[in-house]
Amino acid sequence: MKNPLLRDLAALPAYAEILPEHVGPAVDAILAEVRPQVAKIAAQTSVSWESWMEPLTACLEKVEQVWRPVSHLHSVADTEALRQIYQETLPKLVEFSLEVSQNEALHAQLLQLQQDPTLSPVQKRIVELKVQDATLMGIGLSPEKKARFSELEQQLNQLQTEFSNHVLDATKSFAHIITDKKDIEGLTSEWLALAAARYQAKTEKPATAEAGPWLASLEGSAYIPLMENAKSSALRETLYRASITKASHGDLDNTPLIHAILLARKEQAEILGFPSFAALSISQKMAPSVEKVLELESSLREKAWEKAKVEQQTLETFAKAQGAELPLMNWDLPFWAKHLEEKEAGVSEEALKPYFAMPQVLEGLFSLAKALFGIEVRASTESISVWHPDVRFYEVWEKGSRIAGFFLDPYSRPANKQPGAWMQECRIRQRTGKTVAWPVAHLICNFTPPMDAQPSLLTFREVETLFHEFGHGLQHMLTLVDYPQVAGIRGVEWDAVELPSQFMENWCYHRATLLRLAKHYQTGAPLPEGWFEQLYRNRNFRVANGTLRQGYFGVMDLYLHHDYQPTHPEKVFEIQQALAKQYSLVQPLPEDRFLCAFSHIFGGGYAAGYYSYKWAEVLSADAFGAFEEAGLEDPQTIRGVGERFRNTVLGLGGSVPPGDVFAAFRGREPQVESLLRQCGL
Repeated sequence: MKNPLLRDLAALPAYAEILPEHVGPAVDAILAEVRPQVAKIAAQTSVSWESWMEPLTACLEKVEQVWRPVSHLHSVADTEALRQIYQETLPKLVEFSLEVSQNEALHAQLLQLQQDPTLSPVQKRIVELKVQDATLMGIGLSPEKKARFSELEQQLNQLQTEFSNHVLDATKSFAHIITDKKDIEGLTSEWLALAAARYQAKTEKPATAEAGPWLASLEGSAYIPLMENAKSSALRETLYRASITKASHGDLDNTPLIHAILLARKEQAEILGFPSFAALSISQKMAPSVEKVLELESSLREKAWEKAKVEQQTLETFAKAQGAELPLMNWDLPFWAKHLEEKEAGVSEEALKPYFAMPQVLEGLFSLAKALFGIEVRASTESISVWHPDVRFYEVWEKGSRIAGFFLDPYSRPANKQPGAWMQECRIRQRTGKTVAWPVAHLICNFTPPMDAQPSLLTFREVETLFHEFGHGLQHMLTLVDYPQVAGIRGVEWDAVELPSQFMENWCYHRATLLRLAKHYQTGAPLPEGWFEQLYRNRNFRVANGTLRQGYFGVMDLYLHHDYQPTHPEKVFEIQQALAKQYSLVQPLPEDRFLCAFSHIFGGGYAAGYYSYKWAEVLSADAFGAFEEAGLEDPQTIRGVGERFRNTVLGLGGSVPPGDVFAAFRGREPQVESLLRQCGL
């Protein structure tokens, strides 16, 4: 009981107490506990939901409850010691997962349970998903093929972890020191203060925002503002070249890992009888086939291509008028696009940021959640164990009862936290008798931290990011499903899982919502009405180029996992360059190796599924259309549609196929026209 990972599996993790030395013993102990229980279940001669599914699920959840905090800390509070024990222990978890999924006795019992006429519709869905999972984990293979499949599964888990570690380490290790004041022209005082602080932390030498030195990094909250604001083209070029070659050389080179991952995935798919890994992946998704996805991507490219050329010509004309040399180079595009956007919007990002202080944005977001879904979000008054002082715990209440909670970790920590933003389960909703365990989420972002007395000031895009991740959290926290197998986002086909998150982004362009959350952090003054109008009109700034960029990523992901034959490691970059000719008006540099840091598909869950963002964008635009049609200015009407959205999209989770969930909310199938109309295409 001294081990915090084993102390109380029903309680929230004791994050502040978990040390690397707890991980190995905890995993060994929980596996030693559940393996005999699984064997006992597999020895049953007759099965029912209560005698088979419930105890087996309980065993698997115990293992998850021990490992989930470890995996989470590996992402947000990594250390050398934790990384080492994580990599040493992960194979044990993979081995146990394969033992269960490839257990012939358990599979025979599952098929027996599938024939039970007393199963409810949700129980039938769970059984069907488990049969599919078992099939795709090699249950029907010969012993020789099963052994090879398991070997590949172990390899892939290790390779993907190593890939992510390389990206984190490459980001962390890069440091460009700026000493010449000419190079910092255009950069904000906030950026300079943070860059001076980074220099001090790295070198233990003094630095100030006014005099420097300043350290430029590749971490998103530092890199993007530099690329958009620094007047020095040479500085932008240095950072750009470092970014596109990140994790592509030396000990951190991900090129051989990409090759090994693609080979292993391809072989796994072939062992299971699929023509490609993409075909295997899409067999579990909402999209009917690889061809249908490519058809959508192709149609969007056709809609966007000519408008993208007009957008690019407009940008070049603007830049030339400001004295820029043509053609614009890759590192020039973010700078001139930012300045053109601000000219067209009539307001700069820096002028907007004081209106988007983190506390005020959260208050506005929580007010929206109340208006839409009838819930109240409160900062917890309890003492909750967290992994960093910046982390806050919030509770979700409804009608006097606490129904969910979430940890919010909003700020960047390049030294030990993965870049990007995501939602992750902490605890799943589950009913045991008359008791329902309320769900808990992790919401992770990488915003600029507060400085002295100044709160964290968000860019408008970061406000959208916060709304996006909260949308994922809502689907996890507001689930109405009592079965952990399909509660929240579990069991939701991957290309539908972005629906709630992208749906929430739409509210950033809703007048009442934005004006409620946008108040000057010093004066309390509301966002000027004209600025909202400009933001709204500018919503689709360079949207055609953005559509092409998403299509480029999605099609490349599918090509690498469907048509591509891995022959030598460097060939993936030839594919990248070839596809860029179809989807990019400005071609990547010959040395571009951005694939080496494409963690979504090589280190995360989006392999042969990056298209999901665009697929779900169709769903989210059409879902928001229901609110537009009902009337966005009537709070009572919004509340009514919000209740329907909550009871279907958010509430049903994976208990119903996503097409049926969408139809239950919208009354029909999704229509791509909603997205095209929203994007001005």
